[in-house]
Amino acid sequence: MKERKDIDQKYKWDLTKIYATEADFTADFDEAQALIKDFPKHEKTMCQSAKGLLDAIKASSYLGEKINKLWSFAHLSFATDTSNNSAQAREGRVRSLAAAADAASWFVSPYLLRLDEKTVEDWYKEETELENYRRMIYKVMREKPHTLSDECEKMLAGMGDCLGTHEGIRSIFANSDLQFGKIRDENGKLFQLTDVNYVPTLMKSDRKVRRAAFQSLYKTYAQYGNTFATTYEGYVKERCIISKMRGYKSSLEASVFGDEVTPKIYNSLIKSVRSSLPVIHDYYELKREVLGVEKLHMYDVYAPLVSECESEYSYETAVDEVLDAVKVLGKEYYDTLKSGLTERGWVDVYPSKGKVGGAFSAACPSTEPYILLNFADSLEDVSILAHEAGHSMHSYFSTKYNQPHEARYTIFVAEVASTVNELLLAHKKLRECKSDDEKLSILNGLMETYKGTLYRQTMFAEFEKNIHALSEKGEPLTAEVILGVYMKLIRAYFGPKVAKDKQIAYEWMRIPHFYYNFYVYKYATCISAASAIVKRIENEGASYVDKYIDFLKCGDSKSPIESLLVAGIDMTDPTVISGAIEDFASAIKSFREIYQRRAK
Repeated sequence: MKERKDIDQKYKWDLTKIYATEADFTADFDEAQALIKDFPKHEKTMCQSAKGLLDAIKASSYLGEKINKLWSFAHLSFATDTSNNSAQAREGRVRSLAAAADAASWFVSPYLLRLDEKTVEDWYKEETELENYRRMIYKVMREKPHTLSDECEKMLAGMGDCLGTHEGIRSIFANSDLQFGKIRDENGKLFQLTDVNYVPTLMKSDRKVRRAAFQSLYKTYAQYGNTFATTYEGYVKERCIISKMRGYKSSLEASVFGDEVTPKIYNSLIKSVRSSLPVIHDYYELKREVLGVEKLHMYDVYAPLVSECESEYSYETAVDEVLDAVKVLGKEYYDTLKSGLTERGWVDVYPSKGKVGGAFSAACPSTEPYILLNFADSLEDVSILAHEAGHSMHSYFSTKYNQPHEARYTIFVAEVASTVNELLLAHKKLRECKSDDEKLSILNGLMETYKGTLYRQTMFAEFEKNIHALSEKGEPLTAEVILGVYMKLIRAYFGPKVAKDKQIAYEWMRIPHFYYNFYVYKYATCISAASAIVKRIENEGASYVDKYIDFLKCGDSKSPIESLLVAGIDMTDPTVISGAIEDFASAIKSFREIYQRRAK
């Protein structure tokens, strides 16, 4: 693992475009503090006139932009060197600054709700600049039935640093305190098992190594079942109580309300996937056949069916591959992405000591859409670059074609553009394959994507729904209860032919997304939308691409459902989900046909 100073500058992102010097950061920080101190003056005036409302909303938006910019710099600086105490302290300072801003501006939404619609409509005519904030005002006004008294709203805003801390507790405990022991690799060498290297270890070809990792990891988690159950119950109760306080029928309804959808889409996803479980069962049977095992166990499900044909990709080659795949999306998309990846310092490419793992794209209207990678020269890394580039280009179009307060698209559509790029790359590689080995490798990756994103995330979504429903009925969420709920879903989603190793019941303990308030279902809806979009891009060409780019331009100027309708995708139609399931089934069929033909 290299030191960061030893990595060529061309492979690091350029954060000087956010703040050239520490003094520039400090100047913005000081300005934000002054804005926070001055903000309470709007409390007396925002509901008195059109100008008062406009001034309060503009001040709130400007303060939010300033803090987002400060947070981007602090977070990205810390992400590349988590051992840097000054970077860690800077991130903490900005987090506290954001909490102070929330506390100072607590009254904006509840006071806006005091106004009747006729008054607001009249004020749009009086102060025409207010029209720029019509959607923002609408989104607040729709919260009216779920807004508490001024005193309660102020109290909840002041508790911002306290509420939602359960995920942080779980993360610190799981990632810092737990020790999962050492196991031997395929060469007999001992290595330390961690939550980070666990899944890569499950992808090893040596079954003994996979089994050892599986048993060692969950042996540790099993010792702390009561601790994890108590932590999770605390989080679930918090969400359920706040939802009930705000007058929602359930915590699920409260969560999807923020996405501007209803529980119907959530439940429809589960229903569609549930009805197609034979497809995922067939996939696991295919995996059993190819791996040549009598019974597929839970520690086998990550094992790749074939190895990658081309194991070495330089970053420059990866950039070329991704750009070639997205060329179909038009000149502005292609030229902008090429510039970002090669000239404008969007990407931090290689792992280094202290750098966070994984990959992400992070942007706000005041910054470039930065990408963090831990590039390791594999085809999977090329796909990850395509994925994160999709996020960044979504951010680019959203920022360019919207005002700052409408530039940040919602999580409900966030994984669409990234998955479109992944699928475009995979389909391109399939068309270019020169051998059955290459085709099997690409199809293996596609099947893993659908398995992990459509089926696994839907199983997680069903788990969240069931757990929250139990809590709302007053059921204590003991370790035994949660383990039982999870194991029941494992039996259904993996089918009768897969061995249900008892340790898998503890898997929910290592999934941080269960603390993200019904987040995971969006992965499944997004891959479904992306599958439909890619089919239309490939079948209809430029005429449809324009619609897709218009979708990317929507930002938050429309609701997520309306935004996807711009691209001709109706998420209330179950055929969007079933279409993705059909694509998964098609990949399974193609893989099996090629594999069986080669075996003859």
